[in-house]
Amino acid sequence: MDKYDVVIIGSGPGGYVAAIRCAQLGMKTALVEKYNTLGGTCLNVGCIPSKAWLDSSELYEKMQHEFATHGIIVKDSELDVTEMSSRVAKVVDENVKGIDYLMKKNKIDVHTGHASFIDANTITIAGETSKEIAANKFIIATGSKPTALNGVTLDYERIITSTEALKLKEVPKHLVVVGGGVIGLELGSVFHRLGAEVTVVEFADAILPTMDKGLGKEMQRLLKKAGFTFLIQHKVTSVIRTDAELSVTAEPVKGGDAVKIDADYCLVAIGRSAYTEGLNLDAVNIKLDERGRIEVNEHLQTSNPNIYAIGDVIKGLMLAHKAEEEGVFVAEYMAGQKPHINYNLIPGVVYTWPEIASVGQTEELLKKDNIDYNIGSFPFKASGRARASMDTDGFIKVLADKTTDEILGVHMIGPRIADLVAEAVVAMEFRASAEDIARISHAHPTYAEAMKEACLAATGNRAIHM
Repeated sequence: MDKYDVVIIGSGPGGYVAAIRCAQLGMKTALVEKYNTLGGTCLNVGCIPSKAWLDSSELYEKMQHEFATHGIIVKDSELDVTEMSSRVAKVVDENVKGIDYLMKKNKIDVHTGHASFIDANTITIAGETSKEIAANKFIIATGSKPTALNGVTLDYERIITSTEALKLKEVPKHLVVVGGGVIGLELGSVFHRLGAEVTVVEFADAILPTMDKGLGKEMQRLLKKAGFTFLIQHKVTSVIRTDAELSVTAEPVKGGDAVKIDADYCLVAIGRSAYTEGLNLDAVNIKLDERGRIEVNEHLQTSNPNIYAIGDVIKGLMLAHKAEEEGVFVAEYMAGQKPHINYNLIPGVVYTWPEIASVGQTEELLKKDNIDYNIGSFPFKASGRARASMDTDGFIKVLADKTTDEILGVHMIGPRIADLVAEAVVAMEFRASAEDIARISHAHPTYAEAMKEACLAATGNRAIHM
């Protein structure tokens, strides 16, 4: 039987990053993945393919609506969704092969099959052939799966999850998106840009309900202007399929007349749930919480101290970069180091256009905790760089402690925000004040100047260009 210092179960961003860091720290490491490709949901049917679709669809939309304004005249263009889908598949393949290379480079053994605990030091791997391997420690990084919607049966053809949506070979005529969160809005944006009619049904009182309210409000305004239809505070009660047609029924949460929507595709995107099936956790006395997540302590140890869990399978934001940080954290903790994670400073990003990003506390949370704060906001319509690129929608909002001026939260919607939020994370990690950022030189003309201007606005309404 092969024996390792550590075995990681699951090869998504949390799992493969944990494996690499363990190997770097001198541990004999193995990675177990039940599928034939590494990378988990993120690389195969999540982050990477969705961004590839978003980029391709964004180019198509700009060609249709903006190129002429730039003096670029395109005639007789056509959309080849099959080719677009093939490009996405190629991007995924290249990324997966990159993970294969990293495993070989770091001398990490990869076992293919479904892992199941026999005891606290042994697992069985059921693949083409079954085998057992042993380890001193294990890291569970099995991720999550799309959450099912009560009363709606998925057929994975017309009534689909994000996994199937990312592999469509045609543009829906009318796509109903159940859920106004990150996944629903991103994939809704992809197909709307390519010509689909999109209706979003959201149970909560706003889209992106977990983010700053101002971001969701602005995003809904912009998407509605682009042609989206929204049914806010509605719940989908049935989806009936007849051949290639669907009838979706949605009812107001607070009561009232039901709405029936004729469509050809329905994307269920109401979130994701921890995936622990088949791990035989009872054999190692590992407990799950009320939402099916593995319970861990501050060191990410389960109730069995030599078994750890990270990423979507435990509590917290279901984000690839959160899982990566936890993978490194566990590896370094096992090696006797003193790593840290500040969960308050893990940014959330929505890759619509304009993009959305948020880090730290929202106004709603600050009010709930009775913390006095100053607000500094700067609109991109006042940015020279944004005007040059015709991307003037959105704003940056900075929340700073009223007494100390420490930045407590930054909430952004605008161009290239997914990259720009890193400045806010760095500033807040070092507990910078709004004044600190206001006094740092930002290159001109850049989108990042809006961050400086928002900080100036937060310290006495000193914004220069507004």
